[in-house]
Amino acid sequence: MSDLDAAKIAQAIAAAGGAPRPITVAASTASTNDDARAAAARGAPDGAAFLAETQSAGRGRGGHTWHSPPAENLYLSIVARPRVPAASIAPFTLAVGVAVADVLAARLGERAIVSVKWPNDVLASGRKLAGVLVEGQLRGADVASLIVGLGVNVHAIAFPPELAARATSLALLGVADRDRSELAAALILAIGAAVRRFETQRLQGFLAAITRRDALLGQLVEIASVRGTAAGIDAEGRLLVRGEGGEITAIVSGEVVAVESACAEAESRSKLSPPP
Repeated sequence: MSDLDAAKIAQAIAAAGGAPRPITVAASTASTNDDARAAAARGAPDGAAFLAETQSAGRGRGGHTWHSPPAENLYLSIVARPRVPAASIAPFTLAVGVAVADVLAARLGERAIVSVKWPNDVLASGRKLAGVLVEGQLRGADVASLIVGLGVNVHAIAFPPELAARATSLALLGVADRDRSELAAALILAIGAAVRRFETQRLQGFLAAITRRDALLGQLVEIASVRGTAAGIDAEGRLLVRGEGGEITAIVSGEVVAVESACAEAESRSKLSPPP
């Protein structure tokens, strides 16, 4: 019997005092984000959740494919309808990231340090444990709906070669209680709470937690043509990078590389590779 079940998720939400909401679990789908978006267009309420045992076209940020093997991990998308202007929504992904990190940290305990890597990854001891993808539907200056997509590595014990060195899972980290229905319920409730908090406090209300979990803080990073030391994240969700001269550049978006980590990985590969 699968540990992913809509009725069990609903029961766990109710037991925690959460409001009922539609929950759909598919055996297979192209993308839970696409399922949630279609449902939102049909009027699905705030908090409606869509899950699948496997995805054939799961995606992460920037169009990257999300590794979605069957019955191993958690693929979850939630319809959110925050009462905020469209201009304020850009940093919402970080608020979700902190909420997800808190839920996963509670399960991991002392087994790993859980951090958030700007703009959308949740790491456990430096390896990717979860990813967040927020996609919006706007109505003029307002947000019609947001689709909050999550991928969490739960039961996986092996990854494709291109992911093996930088991904991890609850199973690999030694977590015994890996019930995906219970985890889904906790994440749905945490993200709902984050939506409500974001409505009133915007990212300012999450900054202390973001700073505490900032995976890049103090690291030498490179993004586009900017290179320097990561100096935190501001209230607009921008990555702050301090250059050699002390100047601060605020980065709105892009693929960030931790230079020291990249150098160490390259050095490790060179040691393992035979000479030409």
